[in-house]
Amino acid sequence: MSDIEGKSKKSKKTKNTANLFSPMNLRGLTVRNRIWMPPMDTYSATARDGKPTPFHYQHYVSRAMGGFGMIIAEATAVAPEGRISPCDVGLWNDDQVEAWRWIVDGVKATGAVAAVQLNHAGRKGSTGCFGVGFSGDSVPFEDGGWQTVAPSPIAYGHYAMPRALTVDEIHGIVAQFCDAAARAVAAGFQAIEIHAAHGYLISQFLDPLSNERTDEYGGDLAGRMRLLVEICDAIRSVIPDDMPLLVRISATDWAAGGWDLDQTVDVARTVKEHGVDLVDVSTGGIVPNVTIPVKPNYQVPFATQVRERAGVPVTAVGLITKPKQAAKIVAKGEADAVEIGRAALRDPFWPLRAAAKLGVPVAEAPYQPQYVRGAY
Repeated sequence: MSDIEGKSKKSKKTKNTANLFSPMNLRGLTVRNRIWMPPMDTYSATARDGKPTPFHYQHYVSRAMGGFGMIIAEATAVAPEGRISPCDVGLWNDDQVEAWRWIVDGVKATGAVAAVQLNHAGRKGSTGCFGVGFSGDSVPFEDGGWQTVAPSPIAYGHYAMPRALTVDEIHGIVAQFCDAAARAVAAGFQAIEIHAAHGYLISQFLDPLSNERTDEYGGDLAGRMRLLVEICDAIRSVIPDDMPLLVRISATDWAAGGWDLDQTVDVARTVKEHGVDLVDVSTGGIVPNVTIPVKPNYQVPFATQVRERAGVPVTAVGLITKPKQAAKIVAKGEADAVEIGRAALRDPFWPLRAAAKLGVPVAEAPYQPQYVRGAY
């Protein structure tokens, strides 16, 4: 290999790693790198009171110490009936603010950004988990379950039938998101993500297969996205001007006649005009029994299309497990950041391993000073 060829390959490698480990600015916030931890449910609020526990502190702070740029806390319910399971965390009361604060402080102390995903599960709520039982099913009322709600009385698969929300109740849910966002600010979170993906309540309103309303919250796309837009406006009104607002959305439900990429792009353009700074692009979860072509990077093209067509920053997810794979996604402009999900559950120090694999000097990698002696 010639010196010129060697320099060329070294230059290309340096460019890729610099992009993956370079800071990213969102409004008034700087995120230290482009490797983020996505929200992943742990169903570990074991007292069923919505309060995070010492487990959550260890779970999130360990990954922050492992070098992730942003830690997005799991789906956090805006109301008790908005939980996915009885063991979900929440921000529907002030006691939960105090329970979150030490976790947020621990994440921020490492140099990572602490974000939270706000959610209402809708018809996919009141479901079982390892701490409750009834895995894959609705939890009976006598075992702590509750009546679920949705835009229309259409059940998700074999789950219990939801009750259709009234317009006044929809307005109340907007207020719940707003109040939860204010509590997130009080807890010290630095960014907020609205969960409009994976078949939970906002996603149910967006999708024509789950929304058969004929009022202002149904019908055409403008009606079906109305709830999301109102929530964006409400949250933007109570959080600081320099705080980023994110939206997670499923770009397709993988079903004929349902939600698709074109509608996703239209929604991304709209929420951008309503104060959203980044779209977290995923897929699926809206309707059951669909075939999803799962393979490495399978969701990345959707993120790229949203980025290019809507002109908004995006993150990409979907079996991104290898450092070079992640670096190429960012370097090629397919996404502005990558989210490492299941791999982060296996390895809290994934970003530090990636830095070593990609040749990033230890001094430029996101090591905590106490751990530099053990650098790869």
